[in-house]
Amino acid sequence: MASFFYFLKESFTGFSRNLSTALGSIITIFLSLLIIGVFMIGAYIVNNVLSSLESEVSITAFISDDASEADIDSVESFIKGLDGVQSVSFTTKDQALENFRQTSNSDIIDTLDGQNPLPASIDVELSDADKVQDVADAIAGNATFQQICDEPDNPQESLKYGKQTVERLLTLTNYIRIISIALILLLIFIALVFINNTIRLAILARRKEIAIMRLVGASNGFIRGPFLMEGALHAVIGALLAVGVLELLRHFVLPKLQDALMFLNFDIGTSTFLFIYLLLAVSGLIIGLIGSAFAMRRYLKV
Repeated sequence: MASFFYFLKESFTGFSRNLSTALGSIITIFLSLLIIGVFMIGAYIVNNVLSSLESEVSITAFISDDASEADIDSVESFIKGLDGVQSVSFTTKDQALENFRQTSNSDIIDTLDGQNPLPASIDVELSDADKVQDVADAIAGNATFQQICDEPDNPQESLKYGKQTVERLLTLTNYIRIISIALILLLIFIALVFINNTIRLAILARRKEIAIMRLVGASNGFIRGPFLMEGALHAVIGALLAVGVLELLRHFVLPKLQDALMFLNFDIGTSTFLFIYLLLAVSGLIIGLIGSAFAMRRYLKV
């Protein structure tokens, strides 16, 4: 315990001796963690939106008017057994017309003169949007479906699932995830560089003191301790500042964004914020310790 307080006291001493460099290190960690935190919150919101869009990805298989109930049941059973399928339902011609009536101009219905040109359909909800193409190909390749679909010459034409839209959505999701990882890694690297430079300057400023400690037989751990503590101190201060600013954004900025962008879901639970804060604090501490350890290994030959 006495060594801990000695390390802590020496870390504050090193902090005051290299104030400008230490502040630069803290500000870098603060900005890095703040940007990471903002990015995590933004990624959480975007992920909610993308998950909502992906959950709406579905396949509609149009059925000819003369299809038998037995054949329809056979195709439904086949589709239910496919990987990635969440649920399967059947929409009759009358239900299709009623759905169209509710979502379209009623004048269009009046021009039909009581006729119903809309086909019945098998509606497929997916549990995994990535499987949409595989499921569509499997349905189109089913022999029974090829017989009862409304376009028997080209069963693919009887399937509606917005192929290009789905592909773009999945591509966008992958790009966002890759960019997120790359940005976080870049910010962590920048923070490590600043901590490394700060500890290096602290070692150079105390090189005479370190030499005396070596002469009197101080252990390597005792010599390294203050520098390790100083790096951790910078990281903790930077993390606390980042958490404080994020908490202000949570209470004052997010509600205004929710009012301005009502189509996005900014409802993030307290537990999610606490998890982000804890993750930032732990990440900051790890960054501080790794940066200090790397600097000591390179510049402190003990």
